[in-house]
Amino acid sequence: MTQDLLAPDALRDFGTAVLTSVGVPADDAALVSDSLVQADLWGHQSHGLLRLPWYVARLRSGAMTAVTRPEVVTDTGPLVVLDGRAGIGQVLADRARELAVGRARRHGVGAVGVRDSNHFGTAMYFTRRAAREGCVAVLTTNASPAMAPWGGREKVLGTNPWSIAAPAPGGRVVAVDIANTAVARGKVYLAESRGEPIPATWALTADGAPTTDAAEGVRGVILPMAGHKGYAITFLMDVLSGALTGSSVGSDVHGPYEPTARSGAGHLFLALDPAAFGDEAGYGARVEQLIAEVKGVPLAQGFDEVFYPGEVEDRAEAAALTAGGVGLSEGSLTALRALGTETGVAFPPAGAGR
Repeated sequence: MTQDLLAPDALRDFGTAVLTSVGVPADDAALVSDSLVQADLWGHQSHGLLRLPWYVARLRSGAMTAVTRPEVVTDTGPLVVLDGRAGIGQVLADRARELAVGRARRHGVGAVGVRDSNHFGTAMYFTRRAAREGCVAVLTTNASPAMAPWGGREKVLGTNPWSIAAPAPGGRVVAVDIANTAVARGKVYLAESRGEPIPATWALTADGAPTTDAAEGVRGVILPMAGHKGYAITFLMDVLSGALTGSSVGSDVHGPYEPTARSGAGHLFLALDPAAFGDEAGYGARVEQLIAEVKGVPLAQGFDEVFYPGEVEDRAEAAALTAGGVGLSEGSLTALRALGTETGVAFPPAGAGR
């Protein structure tokens, strides 16, 4: 990791300018760029600006459409289904959030399925937004094959991540964002870009052997979290995200790493209004009780503090902003500078825009 820090605003401006240079409308480009930089601020560089060159390659090939124009397929009131028409995943996920929150305020619950979408970055980016608007939110997605079914060695299932976020007293949000693999595949790519080894529990080679070589892990199979349990969860997330919404499933889904293949990814966004449950004040008190109880337990050996879900990301963002920015891997910096040269957008120097 380089010690040079890059200011978040400068990185957002760079990402926005790059995306608009390849035909993405300015507001959509700003949303995508913000989602990537936010992942870097949270310490999840596997889903940060590292991915920008992959998105640009897909936009240039036409695998992902620069101008996102979703079409309503079904609207029952509390339930809406959108056809994303190969639009940008972040734009479609945020449209789903807006619709789901709006329907939840009207009906108590809002559910939005999205078909024919693309990779949308960090799921927590969207569920946290809904939580800050007062709703409990669940977001699921499917992804391109990375995991073999339990007992197999051929990848046919994606990491199929999901996120849940909920409002908490004091303007806080409790949130989780989980890939159903032992690790998000982007973390294996990040290790490869840094030239670092990976734990032997992360991946198998194409021949089914454990490996610490990140490049072998990329070419091979990512292991499920918690063995057969992670496999079962990822299978059902494909049912929710793909089968239910009318999107592709299993090995028919293609990911951001592939520059020319249409993705076919699907998402499901669920929003719940706590007020509709009849005890909004009690809801807040009970979440506060949970936070206080988990943070108040005696510490296990080797731990200095207990965190509630989402607190680590909040701390990481605050630390990055205090320090003046984020540091990116040399591999990411090289790729982003090359992308800037290709698109005519200057990559910001360290410290720019503080």
